[in-house]
Amino acid sequence: MKKRMMALLLAAAMVMSLGLTACGDKKESSGEDKKTESEEKSGGRKFGFTCMTMNNPFFTTIESSIRKEVEANGDELITLDTKQDIATQIQQIEDMINQGIDALFLCPVDSEGIAPALDMLEEADIPVINFDTDVTDKDKVETILVSNNEYAGQVVGEAMAKKYPDGGKIAILDAPYAEACVQRVEGFMKGLGDAKDKFEVVSQQNGKGDTAESLPIAENIIQANPDLVGFFCINDPSALGAYSAIESAGLTEQIAVFGCDGSPDAKKSIAEDGMAGTGAQSPINIGKQCVEAAQKILAGESVDKEIKVDTFLITKENVEEYGTDGWQ
Repeated sequence: MKKRMMALLLAAAMVMSLGLTACGDKKESSGEDKKTESEEKSGGRKFGFTCMTMNNPFFTTIESSIRKEVEANGDELITLDTKQDIATQIQQIEDMINQGIDALFLCPVDSEGIAPALDMLEEADIPVINFDTDVTDKDKVETILVSNNEYAGQVVGEAMAKKYPDGGKIAILDAPYAEACVQRVEGFMKGLGDAKDKFEVVSQQNGKGDTAESLPIAENIIQANPDLVGFFCINDPSALGAYSAIESAGLTEQIAVFGCDGSPDAKKSIAEDGMAGTGAQSPINIGKQCVEAAQKILAGESVDKEIKVDTFLITKENVEEYGTDGWQ
């Protein structure tokens, strides 16, 4: 009887032991499954995108390039249009912070005026990838990824000096609130080189980087200066506006228009003997490098404080190399 009782007790103990072992195995297996699922999940992050305006093909191309890279990783991109209004941009950034973005791709409408938004982002511990136009307070962003804007203006200045070795009256359509545009103007003046004293800047006005805004400004400048020889515009949309004004005035043989960007529309104009040239950049590469930088920052890796993307001159002589159907 005792032997039988001992056998039953041993059997029960073995069953309990197996049950505990099975539970332990099940729990461990579940943990491994969860770990595998977590490792397989590559996305889930939320990014914000804000720039000067989405009415400029340069910025829409950067946004498309960023979106392609972000969504390929299974992440989400929130894009809002500031319409060149700094107050709107600050409010939209606050909205994106409330939506829980993990990082922000930022091109400020106003390099200095963006400060309140940078303070909010810092408080929320959200890293900022600053592109195209530098913010004034560079300590508030993780990295600044821009085209070599000064050089983009410089190659245009050199081309202007070469086209008009005897100088003449020129006009500049700028955007003084944007650091990138200030750098392009500085580069342009530098590019004039020894011929700088031969040129007279008869007008320098804010064209707001927009075709519709620049056209009437250019018309007024031409009317006031019928002997004008050239326009330097801080981007291609404003250059196309200036060229329309020149075309309407019948002065396409007299006045040369240079822009900055290398947009498809500008390249088509150059190929058709319209605009004289453009200091070109690559928005596709800017977008790709922005996402690469963001991923490194979120992974805790270090990135350079300033990353510069090459710029170069496109004129009638080399426009076919870059094509006119898309961005380079």
